[in-house]
Amino acid sequence: MRALIYRSPGVVEVGEVPRPALLAPTDAIVKVSLAGICGTDLHVVRGDFPGLVAGAVVGHEFVGEVVEAGSALQRLRVGDPVMSSDFTACGHCRWCDDGDHWHCDQRAFFGTGTAFGPALGGAQAEYVRVPHADTTLGLLPPDCPSEAALLMGDNLATGWVAVERAATAPGDCVVVIGGGAVGQLTALSAQAAAAGIVLVVEPNAQRRAFAEAHGSLAAHPDQAPALVRRLTGGVGAEVVLEAVGGNGPLDLALALARPRARIVSVGAHVAESWAFPVARGFRDELSLGFAIGDGIRLRRRLLRMVTGGTLDPTVVIDARGTLADAPAFYRQLAAQTLLKAVVTL
Repeated sequence: MRALIYRSPGVVEVGEVPRPALLAPTDAIVKVSLAGICGTDLHVVRGDFPGLVAGAVVGHEFVGEVVEAGSALQRLRVGDPVMSSDFTACGHCRWCDDGDHWHCDQRAFFGTGTAFGPALGGAQAEYVRVPHADTTLGLLPPDCPSEAALLMGDNLATGWVAVERAATAPGDCVVVIGGGAVGQLTALSAQAAAAGIVLVVEPNAQRRAFAEAHGSLAAHPDQAPALVRRLTGGVGAEVVLEAVGGNGPLDLALALARPRARIVSVGAHVAESWAFPVARGFRDELSLGFAIGDGIRLRRRLLRMVTGGTLDPTVVIDARGTLADAPAFYRQLAAQTLLKAVVTL
């Protein structure tokens, strides 16, 4: 089958690999109809995460159709149209019972090497094997566009969990650091949660313009502290959502936060440590958290918002093509000349 293959740091190419086969009775094989390219994929192909070997298939966002179903599956049948989480979970351990699927002992993350569990083939391919398919996959309802379903598996789930974890309340001043696809969907999620002010902080002028065209304020990082002070009467933002990853964005989040602010980071981090100002954290009663989107837990809620017209995540897609276009899309996303790319298989 044709797939996008990792060759070396920064290099991916389209090639032929064996079609995956069922390895467990709880597996399914999905024929991929649509795959997304995510900011996390850029980290993966740069070599920021360990355990990705040359020849591995990359990608973790997809929708498609079940073409093979393991004998133990209860919910899914051959021919079912499906959407997917970007990682797998067993569905019956203590973590899954609590809705904390990311912490399932049997978690595996599609197309990211061994950084987050056992290696699992990626989804930028004609076919993908899905372990624990009854949990990992959801039925794709006919009233949900495939592109929207694709984004629910990671980008929208991540944006929504940032807003949720920060206990965003109506009227809050919410600052989103980062204007990539996740940051823009975080801002749209904050708007859907009735935030009073949503400000996207982003150095790229095109991405600032996108945020402003979709209901948010926008500012360059150098201008953000003064603007936040002006918008909040000098006290800072109640909620700061970091959607880039890295120590610099975390430092900026602290600079924009008011006393008793809730700061949540959903950016992908690779640094082992970061200097947190503990004395200020204590004095100002700051809450700092990290969150990972859980498309399994959030799928039903997000489906209702999307099909009901509250959220349209597809507005972030600005490039569509075939698998042959994917290597160029990776380069353009790394150069920040694209916001979100999807490929049809």
